[in-house]
Amino acid sequence: MRGSLVFWFLFIIFRFILRRDVGSLGIGDFLFVVIVADASQNAMSGDSETFLDGALLVMTLLGWNLLFDYLGYRFPLVRQFTESSSMMLVRNGEIQWKNLRREWITKEELMSKMREEGLEKLEQVKEMRLEPDGRISVIRLSA
Repeated sequence: MRGSLVFWFLFIIFRFILRRDVGSLGIGDFLFVVIVADASQNAMSGDSETFLDGALLVMTLLGWNLLFDYLGYRFPLVRQFTESSSMMLVRNGEIQWKNLRREWITKEELMSKMREEGLEKLEQVKEMRLEPDGRISVIRLSA
């Protein structure tokens, strides 16, 4: 019974309150998921009072997560602290080696992403960026 309660409690939170795609999880969201997993595990396997304790803990974590999301949305200074910015990997066909080394991205990985975008040569790339959510975006040079 407790397992069902925890499942539906977490389902409602993730479905109706957080509403994020898996690919767009930020650091705070990922941390929230990991801690919620531990809190909900205790709520499912403990004694009869543990469900309410676990639900209270999950709601507290949810409150912090929503507060950081709101403050990051409302205040750019907070956003700089809670979210990373995009990083230039290629500019006008030139690889930004310092940024690749910093993020441990190989030239092969970069070229693979170019091929996925239908590009054959670096000279076809205006910008290639590592976005805050971990994806690599590509802007082609105009022909």
